[in-house]
Amino acid sequence: MAPEKLHEEGMKQRRRVLGDAHVDRACANTTDLNRDFQDLIVRYGWAEVWTRPDLGLRERRILVMGTMIALGRWDELRLHLRAALENQMSLCDIKEILLQQAIYCGIPAANTAYHHLSDIVGELTAAGTAINRAPAARAEVPA
Repeated sequence: MAPEKLHEEGMKQRRRVLGDAHVDRACANTTDLNRDFQDLIVRYGWAEVWTRPDLGLRERRILVMGTMIALGRWDELRLHLRAALENQMSLCDIKEILLQQAIYCGIPAANTAYHHLSDIVGELTAAGTAINRAPAARAEVPA
């Protein structure tokens, strides 16, 4: 695919996942210094990886949140927590991710993640954003 088309597809996916407000801010903060990096993120991350057909958006969100907790990348975790909640991912699903990460990444990492989640839920609720509190989605496990 031509680089221009990759960039266009990447921007569509980035907006779908993170929302227009975040993407607009990122674009507004693009400078000569970070322009090539932003292009790399859009073409490679968003167009080449996030659009692959074998994992859905929910699974990719789960992987990213778990990875950000494992790496202690709290700003990036907050970005993805907010985007997931704004796009109606269940709060129960997110709590399950944090519990799972407590076992594999450690209690302190999960504790920090819960603090960030609590802050974001409070911010979204104060802004009038409805939080999906439906029970966690259950994957069918073959017998």
